[in-house]
This record gives sequence, structure tokens and C-alpha cells, in this order.
Amino acid sequence: MTQSGTIEFEDEREAGRLLAVEDGQVVGLIAYFVLAEAPGALVAVHTIVEPGHEGRGIAGDLVHAFYGIAAAEGVPVVPLCPYAASWAARHPDEAPEAPAEVAAAARAQLDASPDLW
Repeated sequence: MTQSGTIEFEDEREAGRLLAVEDGQVVGLIAYFVLAEAPGALVAVHTIVEPGHEGRGIAGDLVHAFYGIAAAEGVPVVPLCPYAASWAARHPDEAPEAPAEVAAAARAQLDASPDLW
């Protein structure tokens, strides 16, 4: 678990969620899956900030933490979520672009298993 101010980030890998938790309450999350094909990747599908918590930078902190987890694991991030993709475009030094073949494999896995989101 990592912290950013009073918000803690909890990676629930089995459930495919990175949670932002404040005072025991989930205030945001990234829904994601792990790419099955080598070399693997973490694939962000959707970023959500709970009503009443918007405008505090929680979504950006979630994406930043998500990229940090991937970097620690030595795998790329494929930001299929529009918010994560726009954050990555604004922070290229912190969000290296995934190889095209990895991004294509992530899209194919999501298309084949829509229940991933």
C-alpha cells in the first residue's frame, strides 16, 4: 500500500482494482486487468472518482500510483481508459508509452473478454 497525503492506494489485483482510500472509504479507483500475453502489462480500463471527491487530484494520483506499480513490476501500462491516456500524454517522463504490439494485445484481450470491464 502506498500513500499520498491522507489517501492510501490499495492494489486489489485479484479484483482488478487499484483503490484510493481515505479514512477507510473508497474515494476512487482504476479498473484494470493484467495482460495475459508476454511480456505482460497492466491495462487501465476505467478511472472513477466517487461523487463529492472530484477536483482534488485523486484521479491523477491514482494513475500516477498505477504507473508506479507497473514500473516496480517491470511491465508497461496500456492506458485504454481515456483519462489515464490523457494523463500519460501530459506526463511522458512518468508514463512511458507501451510498445504498439503490447497495446494491440491489450485491446484484443479486452475485446475478447468484455467482462474485464
